[in-house]
Amino acid sequence: MNARATMALAMRALLRNRSRSLLTMLGVIIGVAAVIVTVAIGAGARASVQQRIASLGSNLLIVQPGSVTAGGARSGAGGASTLTAQDGMAVAALPGVAAVTPTVTVRAQAVAGNQNWQTLVNGVAPTYTFVRSWPLASGRFISQDDVARAAKVAVLGQTVVQNLFPNGASPLGQNILISGVPFTVVGTLTPMGQSGPGQDQDDTILVPYTSAMERLTGQTTVSALDVSATNSTQVTAVQTEITTLLEQRHRIVAPQPDDFQVRNLQSVAAAASSTGAVMEFLLAGVAAVSLIVGGIGIMNIMLVSVTERTREIGLRMALGARAKTILRQFLTEAVMLSTAGGAIGICVGIAGTVLVSLLAKWATVIPLSGILASVAFSALVGIFFGYYPARKASLLSPIDALRFE
Repeated sequence: MNARATMALAMRALLRNRSRSLLTMLGVIIGVAAVIVTVAIGAGARASVQQRIASLGSNLLIVQPGSVTAGGARSGAGGASTLTAQDGMAVAALPGVAAVTPTVTVRAQAVAGNQNWQTLVNGVAPTYTFVRSWPLASGRFISQDDVARAAKVAVLGQTVVQNLFPNGASPLGQNILISGVPFTVVGTLTPMGQSGPGQDQDDTILVPYTSAMERLTGQTTVSALDVSATNSTQVTAVQTEITTLLEQRHRIVAPQPDDFQVRNLQSVAAAASSTGAVMEFLLAGVAAVSLIVGGIGIMNIMLVSVTERTREIGLRMALGARAKTILRQFLTEAVMLSTAGGAIGICVGIAGTVLVSLLAKWATVIPLSGILASVAFSALVGIFFGYYPARKASLLSPIDALRFE
């Protein structure tokens, strides 16, 4: 019996019991659909995190204050207020550094007319939009002259615009109060959305870092230095150069610990990608359990089918059918059940993924590899769990089979 005849015979056997065949496939359908949906959610989450980190720039480094020890107590990261704007200027002169912006961060209440909003105010340099790859939506950005004069000018993020000017009026040229200090709005930023940790990046006001230091914080140090390397291949070398330079400027010698830390966003992106991949495989593994349950269902039904068709098997063997032909027939039925279930499960999984994306507003990505793996796995389930019933059918004695009641 050739392959075409075997498949035709298997198809007729399955169609004789349509309801039972459909219920048998249900476990595989649910399993494949669950795998596709969970993989799509995991892949979407990983891609979203990578995109948000990439939006900051793959060649971005962040220099932050480190820890200090006073009276035996360590302050933790950020406790050392030792970074200065002059440190930023020195870093900017290093080879491989494209631009540097000092950042002074303070949370303050902003008021415009009868509206007010508490937000994050960042004092920055004119290079900020280049370092952060954040273009303007309207107006102009902070200039070098604004920094030199500690000018009272501000650039607003879109969340601040919506809350301080809810009537849709242009904020350009308007005066706002930041912690009671008047600032003139000279520009607005394009929307950036949430950051990797889930913070609203558009909920910010940018002012010259000198204005933030003199008029808002009264401090002589900065919160961080954002450094952009000329290209992503030089990030590690630039990180080493920054560490060496700041150790010299801050007179730090071994074994004294650094009072700063240089963070490389490439390592952050790699860690986020690795974590996302682990979660993706974990979710897919949990969903794959449904496929195994579906395979057990196939095996049970095929065993029932062998029992019901024992006399048919005996008759076919008496007429000359070989054991391998019987084995191939029942194995083909099992594979057809699992493969058909896998095909339907793919359609259900894609529809479920689209539904999750629309209702939950989650980012989802359906990788082609996930679909191919689901089909292959469902076929393997049919072969694995269908072999034992098929083997049992092929080993039946023709005489005993014909006598079976």
